[in-house]
Order: sequence, then C-alpha cells, then structure tokens
Amino acid sequence: MDRTLFRTGCFVRASHTLLTWTVTLILFLHDTDLRRCEEQGELLLPLLFFLLVVLSVLLYFAVSLMDPGFVLTDTVKDVQSSNEEMELMIPQVAAPRLRRCGYCLLQQPMRAKHCQTCKRCVRRFDHHCPWIENCVGERNHRWFMVYLLVQLLALLWALHVALSGVSPSVTWELWLRANGFLLAALGVIGVFSAVVLLLLGCHLYLVSINCTTWEFMSRHRISYLKNCGDEENPFDRGVFCNLWDFFCVCRLVVWEQVYQRKAANPVQPL
Repeated sequence: MDRTLFRTGCFVRASHTLLTWTVTLILFLHDTDLRRCEEQGELLLPLLFFLLVVLSVLLYFAVSLMDPGFVLTDTVKDVQSSNEEMELMIPQVAAPRLRRCGYCLLQQPMRAKHCQTCKRCVRRFDHHCPWIENCVGERNHRWFMVYLLVQLLALLWALHVALSGVSPSVTWELWLRANGFLLAALGVIGVFSAVVLLLLGCHLYLVSINCTTWEFMSRHRISYLKNCGDEENPFDRGVFCNLWDFFCVCRLVVWEQVYQRKAANPVQPL
C-alpha cells in the first residue's frame, strides 16, 4: 500500500475518531440523561454507554487495519489444505477458468477482484469502503457487519441521549444558543444513524443470499454469473446456511468447488 493511501487512511481514521469523541464529550457535558445520572451518582448507564463507544472505536480500527483477504500468490493450495471438508470428490463440471489480473498479474480465485484503491486483488471482494479506508473482503466482512451493528446501537443510544438534553427556551435565539452544540451533535448522529442502518440492512440481505455488493451491482460483467439466470446464484445454500457459514465458519473457502457442486447438483423442477 503506497504512502499516499497510507496518509489518506490515517486522515480518515483520525477524523472518525475525533468526531466520535467530540460528539461523546458533548453528550456528557450537556444536561442529558447521562449527565443527570452522573449527578445522581448512578454511574452504570454512563459507564455502559462509554464502553459501547470504546467498543465501536476498537472494532472500527480492527476492520480498518485488518487484511481483507489479499491474494498473495498464484496458488490456492494454502487455502485447500485448511479446508478439509472442501476436499470431497465432486463431479468434474465445466466452470469458468481462473483468470490473471490485468494489474497485479496474479491468478484470481473465483469471486476475487482487483481493488484500484488498494492496488491488490481481494478474495470474495465486496467493496472498498472509504469510511474505513480499506476493502471489505472474505477475511474482514463478518467483522465489518459486527462493527456496523455495534455502531448502530451506539448511535441510536446517542440519539436518545441527545434528544433528552434539548431544553426549551423563551425565544428561538436563546434556544439556539442553549442547544447549539447539542443540535449539531444531533444532526451528525442522525445522518450517521441513517447511513449505518441502510448499510447494515443491505449487507444483511446480501449475506442471506450469499452475494457480494460487487456481484450484485456488476452481475452482467462477471464471467461466472453472466450466464446464470437473473434469479440464479451458484453460491446460495439457503438463508440459514448462508448466515451460519458467514458468521460462524471462520475459514477461507475454495469457491471454485462450491460453484462446481452447485452446477453438478441442480435443483430438479417438480
């Protein structure tokens, strides 16, 4: 990763962290539920809120700095050796050949894509997220989802806290002076809440059908999908299995074998 990208990533992460703690500080300093709990000696809720914010920041950095699944070599033997259950004998069915990346010249596994920003090929590429300044791929996608969930919980709680601190006043001018910082924090929290909720909903849907954002948006240009029907997904094993595999099975998958199994065992119409 070049120096320019590294500098950009540092700026994005620093901005995110600064904004998070600035909003948190505003919520603790204003006359909100958190401040009232502190004054009454009830520290449990303020402490839980603080820990939730800390957890969201830690998850942000974990996802941002984690290897998303960069393709390092031309071989997939390292993946195959760690996936014994993927080594079962399967019928030999014609499948799209692995192709070499036109940028880094490595042989791309199925569902991998070259990221123009990271300048690397990523396994089960979903998208490059400018928010975390990192790709979302096979290694960090589940953690990205966990981060979105924790972030949404923190934002919704912060939204409730911010609303509890808005105080009435005699005139609009006095009201804006008294609540200016809190209203600014409320606006930031509201926008981020809507964005995170939309992202989490979209990703949960795509995970439930075992599809990536890239595959969903560029289906007509992907060699192993463009010849499938509009509703056909060779990687879909049903909602429960898809969610279980995504969240509970921590391994890299040889998607070529999954693709071949699906092609070799088509569902017979009734």
